[in-house]
Amino acid sequence: QARLVESGGGLVQPGGSLRLSCAATGFSFRTYFLSWYRQAPQKERELVASISTSGESTNYADSVKGRFTISRDNAKNTVYLHMNSLKPEDTAVYYCKAENVVFNFWGQGTQVTVSS
Repeated sequence: QARLVESGGGLVQPGGSLRLSCAATGFSFRTYFLSWYRQAPQKERELVASISTSGESTNYADSVKGRFTISRDNAKNTVYLHMNSLKPEDTAVYYCKAENVVFNFWGQGTQVTVSS
C-alpha cells in the first residue's frame, strides 16, 4: 500500500530554517513526480515546489523562490524541502505529493509555524 509520511515540522522564529522530509513506501518512488504543497488556515492548498523524477528539474512558487529548496534521494525513497529565511506567512500545514499519469498519493501533512 502506498504511503507518504512527512516529518520535520515545528515552531521556528522568523528568519530561521527547517528541513521537511517525506518518506515513501509501497510504490516505485523513483518513477513519480514529487511536490510539496501547503495550506494555511482558511486558505486553499497551494503548490510550493516540485521536482522531476531524476531530480534535475525543479519549480518553485514565487513566494518561496530563493528561500526554499526541494530535493530527492531516490535511494532512500525520500523527498526533502529545505526552508530558509522563514517568514510568518510561511505558517501552514505542509504536504508532500507523489504522482504519475495514473496515480497520486498524499501524505498526512506536517505543521510549520513561524512565530516569535
